[in-house]
Amino acid sequence: MGMFQVRVSVANPSERSRFFEEDFWVDTGALYSFIPEDRLKEIGIQPLLTRELILADGRHDRGFLREGVLTVPQLNESLTCPVIFAPKDSLYLLGATALENFGVQADPITQRLKPIAAVIGGFLASASQPPSTEI
Repeated sequence: MGMFQVRVSVANPSERSRFFEEDFWVDTGALYSFIPEDRLKEIGIQPLLTRELILADGRHDRGFLREGVLTVPQLNESLTCPVIFAPKDSLYLLGATALENFGVQADPITQRLKPIAAVIGGFLASASQPPSTEI
């Protein structure tokens, strides 16, 4: 897939006046968005949980997770999304969870994010009645 960047604003969910803007690489292979920890802490976002991570080079690690308010001007939307506290000077990555939250997919040809239809429930949501549990 072709790599491209989009402008993203990241704000503290508790105090949205504390934010920064940066160009993020769109990374559909990353589950979570990846943001240097010093930038998150500078706007008052502190780590909350930890997650097991597999890094691009195959190494296993643990990372801190919290939520931030991401705004993608191209989409004219702001949503709360999980973010991983990356080491200082890391790349800014917009991951698959954020893309799904925004209801978009990465279009490598146009190098833009394009809206997609949301799938809700799959098979069970299309059934007129819940499946029977009787034997």
